[in-house]
Amino acid sequence: MSPRMMILIGVLTAAAAGTWYLARDRSDDDADPLSYDVEHRGYYLKSARILGTADDGQLLYEIEAAHAEQEDVDRIEFKEVRVRYSPTSEVPWVVQADEATLQQGNPRIALRGYVRAISAPDDDGQETEIRTQYLELDPERFIAETDERVQIRFGSRSLTATGMLASLNDDRIELKSNVRGKIVP
Repeated sequence: MSPRMMILIGVLTAAAAGTWYLARDRSDDDADPLSYDVEHRGYYLKSARILGTADDGQLLYEIEAAHAEQEDVDRIEFKEVRVRYSPTSEVPWVVQADEATLQQGNPRIALRGYVRAISAPDDDGQETEIRTQYLELDPERFIAETDERVQIRFGSRSLTATGMLASLNDDRIELKSNVRGKIVP
């Protein structure tokens, strides 16, 4: 072998060893951080629809939302929410809200923002409307409750109060305190 070839083999061997050394020396501390969070954050849905059933498996109610997202393992947040009972349940109420939270192990749905509960029209064609900023709805027991200010309108009559307990299947509303009203004949 010529001296020139020996020098070339020596240079290539040194380059290969140097490259291997530089690649081996790189530790995890020097690695680029990931540009995304690898922790599982749950799911999200657009145009979500969740069905609630009675003990016999029949459809009892449905929750519709423009957006639903699992925030924790046991909590789902909803945006632009509507809760409707099935026609077979004979509960003539629809509940709407800007936001809602459904917590695992808690049968109540916490509704926030502009919350409205509207009944089907009665025999005279008038609806009953409940408005508040916060409402807890237990859809399986047909109970709606709040400790916040509430306004109830039925026809041209209007009542305001602080706190309310409503039994939606009985069309019964109990106002807790500070009740004021406007009743026109």
